[in-house]
Order: sequence, then C-alpha cells, then structure tokens
Amino acid sequence: MTMLNKTLNDTSEAALCDLEESYKHILLPLAYSVVFVLGLLLNGAMLWLCCCHTKEWTCTTIYLVNLAVADLLYVFSLPLLIINYAMQDIWIFGELLCKLVRFLFYNNLYGSILLLTCISIHRFLGICYPIRSLAYKTRKLAIIGTAVSWILVLIQVLPSLIYARTGFINNRTVCYDLTSPDNFNNYYLYGMVLTVFGFLCPFLIILICYCLMIRSLIQTTGKTNITSSAAQAKSIRTILLVCGLFALCLAPFHITRAIYLYVRVHQKADCRLLHSATLLYKIWRPLVGLNSCFSPLLYFLSGQTNTVRLILELRLHKVDPFSRPTVKGK
Repeated sequence: MTMLNKTLNDTSEAALCDLEESYKHILLPLAYSVVFVLGLLLNGAMLWLCCCHTKEWTCTTIYLVNLAVADLLYVFSLPLLIINYAMQDIWIFGELLCKLVRFLFYNNLYGSILLLTCISIHRFLGICYPIRSLAYKTRKLAIIGTAVSWILVLIQVLPSLIYARTGFINNRTVCYDLTSPDNFNNYYLYGMVLTVFGFLCPFLIILICYCLMIRSLIQTTGKTNITSSAAQAKSIRTILLVCGLFALCLAPFHITRAIYLYVRVHQKADCRLLHSATLLYKIWRPLVGLNSCFSPLLYFLSGQTNTVRLILELRLHKVDPFSRPTVKGK
C-alpha cells in the first residue's frame, strides 16, 4: 500500500506540469561520457605522476592527490548514469547504487570546493606572509587540513544518502536527482543550507584570499627576484584557474539549483516557470562534473611537474638524473 501511494504521488506530481525532458536522453549521456573520458585520463595521469615520479610531496600535492581520488570515485560512477539516461531515464541498478551515485556526486563537488579552499589559503599565506607562514606550511598540517575537510564534507553530504531514492513514474523505475516529490519540502531546507555552507562560505573565503593576494602581488611588482617571480606566477595561475572553475561550473550550478528548488516548492503551479528552472538546472548539472577535470590542470599549471619534466628530458638524452656529477682531476 505504501508503494502504491508513493507511485500515485510521483505520478500526480509529474502530471501537475507536463515537463518535456527528452533533451536529457541526448545531452546527459554525451556530457557524462565526455567527463568520464577526460576525468579518467587526466586524474589517472596526475596520480601516476605523483605516485611514481614525485619523491617529495608538497602541501599542494597532498591536496591535489586527494582531489584526484575524489574525482576518480565520481568518474567511476558515471557509466551508471550514462546507461540510465541512454535508456530513456530508466534506472535498473537498484536503490543502493542510486544512493551511492548521488552521494559520490556531492562528495566530489563539496570535497573539491573545500580542498580548493585549502589550496587558496595555502597560496595566500605564501604570498602575503612568506616568512611568518613557514611554520604553518608543513605537510603534517596539510594532512590535518585534508582530514578536517573530508570530515566536514561527510557531515554535509551524508543526508543525501537518506534523500536519494528510487521511485516509479509512468510505470518505470527512476533514480531521483534530488529526492522524491513527496519529500521535496524537507529537502528544500537541506539544499539551501548545503548551498550556503558548502558553497557560499568557502567561496567567500577564497574570494577574500585572492583579493588580498592580488593586492600583495601588485604592491611587490618589480621588487622581486627570480624565485619570488616564479612563486607569483604559480599564484596567478592558481587564481585564474580556480576563478574560472567557479565561474564556469560551480557558481552557475548552485544558482540554478537554488532557483529550481525555490520554484519546485513555492511556484510549482507555474508550469512555464517550472519548465525554465528545470531546464537551466538540468543543463548545468552535468557541466558541474567538469570540475573533476580541473584538478589535474591545476597540478600541471602550478609548477608541480617541473621535476618530472626534468627527469623525462634527462632520460630522453640518456642521462641518469640521480647520478652524481664527476669533477675533473678527482
């Protein structure tokens, strides 16, 4: 009887506004396939370089390796979504895997945001307080910062395991994107809290760090040596890439999701508005997965591969990079 009531609730909700979502069956498999291939190749290459060709990990390397692991866990869940949407939004993998797929998405999303916050704070200390921050820029503290970040992420996204569930619409099993229609009012509050504490607060911290970094870089322009200039270049690349990530992926997703949640709860009788909000949100949702491709770019563009590049070049010229140079006459 409970399952029958759930089915009727889902059907009545869908019938309230007849939303045309056939675009999902083409857009989503294509978008998730691109993210799967790029994320797998880039993060796999990054982990290979870190684990096989990097002798001493820096603080940034520790953060980026954690990012890559989270990205790969999310990427490995994408084939299930690709199959689901290619089959006209029919979920055949059971409720447990439905919950796991949704959990891994949010785990990757908010784990990435917090780890990017750690990287931004690390860069901020190095640029604005280069001497005083030496005691705080240690691998031990980086590991502690990473552990604290993952604990906070788990606290934030564990409720998604409760809200994520399967249901029936038009006699077919679906894995709900957020939660079932009968539970949407409860999810609305959770979704808004997650947006504020999972996205907005870290974003403000990153924004403050980068504003102070830019001011410091402007003040020291022309007064630095070669080493300091290299550090400044790395910081500028970090600023540009992280800002690009927020502008292209993270901010649009959270804005469209907040609008979608509000319309679904407070304006769901306005079918035209609901259709527009749904379209915007569901277009940006797969695109936010591109954040799993940004971590390796941050690794490659922030100067983390200089040692590896030198080793490969020396080996290409048949020189042992770890041999000691000989001195004539000795």
